[in-house]
Amino acid sequence: MTVVAPVWQRLEGLALLAVAVLAYARFGEGWLLFAVLFLAPDLSFLGYLAGPRLGAWAYNIAHSLIGPLLLAATGGLTGGGLPVALALIWLAHVGFDRALGYGLKSPDSFGITHLGLIGKARAAA
Repeated sequence: MTVVAPVWQRLEGLALLAVAVLAYARFGEGWLLFAVLFLAPDLSFLGYLAGPRLGAWAYNIAHSLIGPLLLAATGGLTGGGLPVALALIWLAHVGFDRALGYGLKSPDSFGITHLGLIGKARAAA
């Protein structure tokens, strides 16, 4: 049986992406910053060079909602525009990934995510 992220979970990711981009348009620091940093969370893939457990940990830290929400709260409480802008870029990236069906990774395999199977794991199922 192939497990794929349900449509509603992908729509949640799309909604997160849309709201983050709309908020960035209102509160952001310019589209060049957005373009340069949008894929920055994917640098966490480098953790996989040290093995699947560290790779999954690094990926999940960079792709969970906790980090950007804490950053947004910090920026909101201190009146810092840059932390809020960075948080919105980060949230947009997470929403984009979730809309594509990429979820948080299992340390057992890159292809096992909280949204279902991806890549080779999905093809093998």
